[in-house]
Amino acid sequence: MEALLGKTLEELQQIALSVGLPKFTGKQLAQWIYVQRVQTIDEMTNISLKGREALKAAYTVGRHAPVREAVSADGTRKYLFAVGDQFVESVYIPEEDRATLCVSTQLGCKMGCKFCMTGTLGFHGHLPASEILNQIFYFDDLTNIVYMGEGEPMDNLDNVLRSLEIMTAEYGCAWSPKRITVSTVGIPAMKRFLDESECHLAVSMHNPFAAERSQIMPAEKMLSITEVVSLLKQYDWSHQRRVSFEYICWHGQNDSIRHAKELIRLLKGLNCRMNLIRFHEGVNNGERFPASDEKQMAWFRDYLTDNGITTTIRRSRGEDILAACGMLVNALSQRADTQSQSLV
Repeated sequence: MEALLGKTLEELQQIALSVGLPKFTGKQLAQWIYVQRVQTIDEMTNISLKGREALKAAYTVGRHAPVREAVSADGTRKYLFAVGDQFVESVYIPEEDRATLCVSTQLGCKMGCKFCMTGTLGFHGHLPASEILNQIFYFDDLTNIVYMGEGEPMDNLDNVLRSLEIMTAEYGCAWSPKRITVSTVGIPAMKRFLDESECHLAVSMHNPFAAERSQIMPAEKMLSITEVVSLLKQYDWSHQRRVSFEYICWHGQNDSIRHAKELIRLLKGLNCRMNLIRFHEGVNNGERFPASDEKQMAWFRDYLTDNGITTTIRRSRGEDILAACGMLVNALSQRADTQSQSLV
């Protein structure tokens, strides 16, 4: 059956009409699904019994719980959601004053970044908006959402934009777009995102030199980092909307004075932030990508900050349950962690 979750207000109105209900029922459906967050059509008590039966003949709400949970020593939680006969992961990151969910947008990923464990999965399909939102709707205390899980959001942009509309629209969850960040490695579809959404953007950079970046990130050949930055400079980032760059630090490969100076040159005139990320070398390809040590990362941060680029070292969370940056590998057989427990 088709899910009502992920439908826009206009689509819900058309669905209401198609089963013999008045058009205004579409707004009631949106209220039940996105505000009341019901899990069944039977809970929609201001719709007639006959109308509910007509809806149930062709539709379901589309909500389902994760099938497994893993809990990190630092409080991070990773959830495994079934999508048909496949699986996808999302990560819940609690802090004192906020709760952030890292959402997946695809089954696997086709970008092929050499340092990313998720890339080893290959690509197995786009998540529909209903499955993106289902990850979000499992939680009722979120303050922020980052589209940084499995997949390249800009490669599934129709469904990503649909989910963002529902999250931010008055008929939906009415979130401020400033509570949502969408990531990308930098592909041509990014321009459409910039034009059609007000959410924050995070660009996975990892190296400012095109030749070096292309060796580890094949997407560089689709849209170079120089072209990415040039495009970003055409937009206004001086108000509430932010652009940031994600930068995993590897010893001797991208953490030198040469790289720092090129970053300063490349980003000159762009109001942005830089997030430095520690690489988890013991898990994936550590020999090829040795992690920078804390001292070098601190120097790199301070040099960039002193030269006009606000830079922070992002705290790593959930490494012990493979929930940190680039570590999502969703095969169910790999979830037999002793800290995992079934939720069904």
